[in-house]
Amino acid sequence: MTTQQSVAARAEGQTIARLLRRNATEFGDLPALTSLDEPDSPTLSWAQVRDHVAAVARGLDDLGLRAGQRMMIMSPNRPEHLIVDLAAANLGAIPCTAYLTLSSEQIRYVVNHSSAPIAVLAGADELARWQPVLDELPALRHIIVFDADATPDDRRFLTYADLRERGAALHAESPHTFERLTDAIEPDDPLAMIYTSGTTGTPKGVVLSHHNAIYESVAVEALHGAPPHLSNISYLPLAHIAERVLSIYLPIVRAGHVHTLADPSGVAAALPRVRPEMFFGVPRVWEKLATGLKAMLAGMPEERSKPLLDANALLRKGYELRNAGKEVPPELADRIAETDRAVLAPVRELLGLDKLVIASSGAAALPGEVLHFLAGFGVEIHELWGLSETTGAVTSNHAGAFRAGSVGKPIAGVEVTTADDGELLVRGPVVFLGYLREDGSIESATDADGWFATGDIGSIDEDGFVTITDRKKELIITSGGKNIAPTRIEGLLKEHPLIGAAAAIGDNRPYVTALLVLDEEMAPAWAAARGIEADDLATLAEHPDVRAEIQRAVDAANERLARVEQVKRYHVLARAWTPESGELTPTLKLKRRIITSRYRSDIEALYAG
Repeated sequence: MTTQQSVAARAEGQTIARLLRRNATEFGDLPALTSLDEPDSPTLSWAQVRDHVAAVARGLDDLGLRAGQRMMIMSPNRPEHLIVDLAAANLGAIPCTAYLTLSSEQIRYVVNHSSAPIAVLAGADELARWQPVLDELPALRHIIVFDADATPDDRRFLTYADLRERGAALHAESPHTFERLTDAIEPDDPLAMIYTSGTTGTPKGVVLSHHNAIYESVAVEALHGAPPHLSNISYLPLAHIAERVLSIYLPIVRAGHVHTLADPSGVAAALPRVRPEMFFGVPRVWEKLATGLKAMLAGMPEERSKPLLDANALLRKGYELRNAGKEVPPELADRIAETDRAVLAPVRELLGLDKLVIASSGAAALPGEVLHFLAGFGVEIHELWGLSETTGAVTSNHAGAFRAGSVGKPIAGVEVTTADDGELLVRGPVVFLGYLREDGSIESATDADGWFATGDIGSIDEDGFVTITDRKKELIITSGGKNIAPTRIEGLLKEHPLIGAAAAIGDNRPYVTALLVLDEEMAPAWAAARGIEADDLATLAEHPDVRAEIQRAVDAANERLARVEQVKRYHVLARAWTPESGELTPTLKLKRRIITSRYRSDIEALYAG
């Protein structure tokens, strides 16, 4: 049986509800869910998770949530978040997590567009965003709040504890009701919805099926040859497709152990506590890890740093040979293995990365220097590519076949091709059901042959490796008619630790310029190490030593770019970009329309004179 046939056979006929029941029966005593924020709360086993899901599902059913209806969730990652999501899915309803950074106006749009009758909020912070528009949400009947102390005295609100208590009583009275509800769910029924981040327009509701999620999970597991019962840290927003797959669906498929972390900034400290076997990071996470290691090496005396740097260079040599598709000579392989065991394994254990089976990155390109540097520490990161509409990964590198700079080959059973203009098209069992219409129906987004147009521009080499060039709607076309991919320029600029964000400008312009933002963490540390005193980024941005270093970073990037791509002028901004400030999406992608509008005068100055 081929890998594709095996994946298809394992996914056939399954639903998340049936797999959750299987886990409670076959793996009932295995750990399933742990909160890293509540150390005194017990780890829930798979049997206990299903009991909680059943109780909450019966509570939601009692409130009137029905199959096909949507339910909005706004909460950091915590066990209750995953349980209430699964509870809705076990009713045949469609849970949808909203990003914590949504404004009140954005909340009004997604709640009204989804016609959600029930919303679930974590506590006071979320309530503060919802309260200004509560009276403008006519379909919303009930609001459940995790934190009892934050629950308003309002008939529309009830606490999560009260919901679960009521549901548990109903489940005890008639346990067969829950089983009947879950048995009614079919593989092609909707499982969840994700609103796109809206980088190129109004957010769209992406509706995924049970089969989408299960096929994706089985294919990813098969690709990496992953063992069962993997552990991971759930720290990225559950509104992000990668986090949903890795922290909800894949753990259910493989009866894994999920550790929830509410604040993503605490993930570095959480890694040594968990020592996960599976870890996904957006590029910024891996970039910060690499920068931290470089800072550690720079602060060591030479007699301590030299063995680590030599070991790093040795492992990189082996990695680069394998990356080129060549065999590592046995003698070199033995030296690498011994050096890794003696010198680098203790470093990985200190970082909490010593048990990694799957280390991956997506959402944007990871700078090549970061990829190779971390590989030199024995942390080989496999870049992947996918979208919400494809239930996550369409292509992925893996230990047996990778090519740095590419996003790997298509996963089993998925086809990728290019349109005449270079746009990547995808077909296969991971392609979503369609976009939610305001009337509750689902609009297919595939053509007559089943192809979905991704909006990404890329290429496929003779070995089947896919490389992403840019978003179709974000390509720069200069006034001279040259097509330029801004993300490549931005990635090279961000390889310098001083630069936290960069936006390449040049559409309908004679040449490329850039807006640069200092890194909030690394810029002050870089300055302090050189005796530069500054109270904020604005002061640092004007310091001559910082400006000189930024110029060196731009020059280094330009050396690796074609002449037409090179940054001719740039401006260093005085404050950081964040999702809260509006320049970045919750997944840390640039909101180019907002940037070009907000910094119009700075951009015009770059082209003046």
